[in-house]
Amino acid sequence: MGQPAAKTNRISFQGTLGAYSHQACVEVFPGMEVLPCATFEDAVASVWEGRTDLAMLPVENSTYGRVADIHHLLPESGLHIIGEHFLRVHINLLGVPGARIGDVKAAMSHTVLLGQCRSFLRENGIAARTGADTAGSAEIVAATGDRSLAGLASELAGEIYGLDLLARHIEDQKNNTTRFLVMAPEPDNAPQGGDVLTTFVFRVRNLPAALYKAMGGFATNGVNMIKLESYMVDGQFTATQFYADIEGHPDDPAVARALEELRYFTSSLRMLGTYPAHPYRREQEHERLAQGVT
Repeated sequence: MGQPAAKTNRISFQGTLGAYSHQACVEVFPGMEVLPCATFEDAVASVWEGRTDLAMLPVENSTYGRVADIHHLLPESGLHIIGEHFLRVHINLLGVPGARIGDVKAAMSHTVLLGQCRSFLRENGIAARTGADTAGSAEIVAATGDRSLAGLASELAGEIYGLDLLARHIEDQKNNTTRFLVMAPEPDNAPQGGDVLTTFVFRVRNLPAALYKAMGGFATNGVNMIKLESYMVDGQFTATQFYADIEGHPDDPAVARALEELRYFTSSLRMLGTYPAHPYRREQEHERLAQGVT
């Protein structure tokens, strides 16, 4: 993904410096400054307020599924998806300068990361200590100066807070990956052709089998829907909104026909973005084919 024309040359993310969202920003836009924000809403607001040009938002993780509340935020943010990024979540044991693995008696991190390193912690007799987040835990460890306390976080966090890398890539699952969306105030529709994704949200009309009929247009037109998720709206069990990712451009004839049929069975339809598919998708597909998985 090329770096867009910038006004501030800054990109926002939720978390503290050294968070995995920060790492995603650096990987995709190494020339941009970053703005850490306390919440996802703050990250979005920074774009609308002109303090940043873009926001980097995590939407799902291969181990833990979708990020809580993010599907509610995306449609209401008023921002547009202009790209996606897949980040391999490597977990590292970070200690104060001079510490060794044998010195460490406890490791601090977000509860999710602690759960992903159970084998390593057990094998090394290290107790788990819950922290507010990953990078914040690394910052706390650095401030204590205690060799018996380490943090579990990204290598970037270790560099930022001056910690030593005691053990690399200690996660139990070696394929743990988080998908991020790059959000901008204006759409940057990918050109037709090539690997393109389109994301939208919709609500079906109150008709018998409305969802089944709405999806039929994608099947009959040969449009591949790679994600369909539902979630309640405004806490109402009867108000359901659907989030969908499809392959293709809205101007592709087949996609246009499928969307036209979808509109007939929906009470609302909001396009969130058309953007290039990340190469990671094809890499995963090639791996599955090589393993004989369909």
